[in-house]
Amino acid sequence: MINAAKKPYILAGHGILISGAQNEFRALVEKTGIPVASTLLGLSAFPATTRCTWATWACTATTVLISKPMSATLLIAVGMRFDDRVTGDLKTYARQARVIHIEIDPSEIDKNVKATVPINADAKEALNALLPLVQAKRHDDWLNEFKECDRIEHEKVIEKAINPSSPELKMSEVVHLISEMTKGEAIVVTDVGQHQMATSRYYKYRTTKSNITSGGLGTMGFALPAAMGSKIGQPDREVIAIIGDGGFQMTLQELGTIFQFNIGCKIVILNNSFLGMVRQWQQLFHEKRYSCTEMTNPNFVAIAKGFNIEASKVADRDNIKAALQTMLDHQGAVPAGSSGGEGRERIPDGAVRCLGIEYTAGVGGVCCSRVDDLLIVNP
Repeated sequence: MINAAKKPYILAGHGILISGAQNEFRALVEKTGIPVASTLLGLSAFPATTRCTWATWACTATTVLISKPMSATLLIAVGMRFDDRVTGDLKTYARQARVIHIEIDPSEIDKNVKATVPINADAKEALNALLPLVQAKRHDDWLNEFKECDRIEHEKVIEKAINPSSPELKMSEVVHLISEMTKGEAIVVTDVGQHQMATSRYYKYRTTKSNITSGGLGTMGFALPAAMGSKIGQPDREVIAIIGDGGFQMTLQELGTIFQFNIGCKIVILNNSFLGMVRQWQQLFHEKRYSCTEMTNPNFVAIAKGFNIEASKVADRDNIKAALQTMLDHQGAVPAGSSGGEGRERIPDGAVRCLGIEYTAGVGGVCCSRVDDLLIVNP
């Protein structure tokens, strides 16, 4: 089925990372030349800069993600569960395609999308068995369709998001800059919210096991303690927590632990003074009946200093790169934070050193988010 498919499409999920199948998965993609999209938790299973990598699911609906499953002749899902953030309306999702579903949890197979070939197995074992059977191909014509979608996406959305003409900072430009300055090699830990979506879209992971985020129900407050654990587990790698102002306040007491044990994770707080994702849902789906989403935030710099951690705040685009470089150069614990606009962007665009960024961003005139300031903290 794979060898005969004219327009195959691989959907990479978290199961690849859990099973340690990154090498087998990369070998499959490079041998078959099939384009790849990733789920939110599947990020960093496969390098974002390779020829066949095109998009990431989360709530960041790109042109590729919306259109290509609808024209693919074969979907190969590896270690993912076809949740509603991936499929949208199941009545119309990829009805024309045959589906190969590799998944270790039998309850997920045929639950949302009917599999033509269900494979209830560990991803690593399944891919090892599959590799000798697939033929080497390139699928150049099919990949050119992806390139055209990518060109349109970059022209209409991405270029404006990472190089905005407006004076306000955007989440997208801050995350893009962090990605470039770290060469996509940092472990990036995100909380839950618009900043999480912006990071999934604009951070280009080049190293495996580098995306740590809260999936499923989505737990605000996740990022700071998760960044601590990531740094303890991987002391030789750069660990950066990108957190919204709402989630940061749920576990900010861990700054005390970070300082006491000198845990050298970096923290970037994207502060827009809103529970941005909740506000966006109220805007888009609840007739703008806003409730309990606007926040009167504390002085994050003062809080960091209360834990004996130096911090700084940046609201000017001209100062962002220097502030981030200072954070990255710092040895030891560093938090960083940013604050932004009205938190209206779900398809988004802001250790021990703390950096705070204030921002504002918008997509298509709706769901705009902004960063008001960036905080940098040194113990």
